[in-house]
Amino acid sequence: MTHHIVVVGGGTGGTVLVNDLAERLAPEIDAGDVRVTLVNDSPDHVYKPVWLYVPFGKREPSDGRRELSSLVDDRVTLRIDRVTGIDTDARELQYSGETDRTSYDHLVLATGSTLAPGEIPGLADGGHDYYSEEGSVALRDELLSFTEGHIVLSVIGTPHMCPAAPLEFVFMADDWFRKRGLRDDVEITYTYPIQRVHGNPHIAEWAEPRMRERDIGIETFCNVEEVDTASNQLRTMEGSAVAYDLLVAIPPHRGVDIVSDAGLGDRGWVDVDQHTLEATEADDVYALGDTADTGVPNAGSVAHYQAGVVAQRLASEVRGQVPTATYDGKTLCFLETGMDSASYVEFDYDSPPSPATPSQKLHWSKLAYNESYWLTARGLL
Repeated sequence: MTHHIVVVGGGTGGTVLVNDLAERLAPEIDAGDVRVTLVNDSPDHVYKPVWLYVPFGKREPSDGRRELSSLVDDRVTLRIDRVTGIDTDARELQYSGETDRTSYDHLVLATGSTLAPGEIPGLADGGHDYYSEEGSVALRDELLSFTEGHIVLSVIGTPHMCPAAPLEFVFMADDWFRKRGLRDDVEITYTYPIQRVHGNPHIAEWAEPRMRERDIGIETFCNVEEVDTASNQLRTMEGSAVAYDLLVAIPPHRGVDIVSDAGLGDRGWVDVDQHTLEATEADDVYALGDTADTGVPNAGSVAHYQAGVVAQRLASEVRGQVPTATYDGKTLCFLETGMDSASYVEFDYDSPPSPATPSQKLHWSKLAYNESYWLTARGLL
């Protein structure tokens, strides 16, 4: 019998995973005992961290885009299609055609997060973001013409992709306007929904004094429930209002409906064991990256590390062995603290982050990683 492993989602996690499986299970694939299929709804692979740099004119959206076929091992079957349903009892995937189905023996969901600005009245019309390609380009156009006024970076939706990115943006914006001689005329305020500036208390403790030193205003316990585009104000459930001239918002995030419809978890994310990454509501289903609801926020590196764990576990299962590989929450993240300096954190479930002293060296290290990412996606790093 041929074991069919299907991975849905061709982002970082899905791409790294199938390339790992192709290498790890090469003898079984070549013998016809294993088949690996990657399903993605677009022919492109997008490296989203590039979008942080687009508003400041440091990158183009095309810098973060490659053809998925150029990144995937030849031993992997690549299908460009949209999955419209998951039947975990029958172990089948439904596509747009009513009779178009694929059966699987092992399923991995790496479907990521989607932006849902429509959940907040006025946000879609009144706010800008850099969590989408279109948003980053539109924000670039706004920033280039912005010479005075009040910029508000508001974290409206949590959890969200790349937990460090909101802090990075205000640090970069502060430095960017200073270098252009405009900072005295530009006020910057950062809002966060709980009573600190970041979900992780150790990162919050590190970041807050640095924000205050640079005259970045802070509004915590600020839960935005409406964007009033007539008066350019954020209205919060706490009863306060924050005025802005330019709103940069981190909108609510959701997963994909097929996950919720399949009973695998709420809001489109899969309930998983945080160590094995196995779905708790179905057999022979894994999830990784943003799709895996491990109870902690996910940085981009998480999907990479999780992919290695899932690949090891699937290889053991295919070979009739007991899977023993586990994920310990390992995360690493570079955090820009300006246009030419950055910090760095590494942590796991048991060890809290301790941000490194910002330096130009770490900034260049982050840029170097961004350039070498395509080797990572191919499984070469």
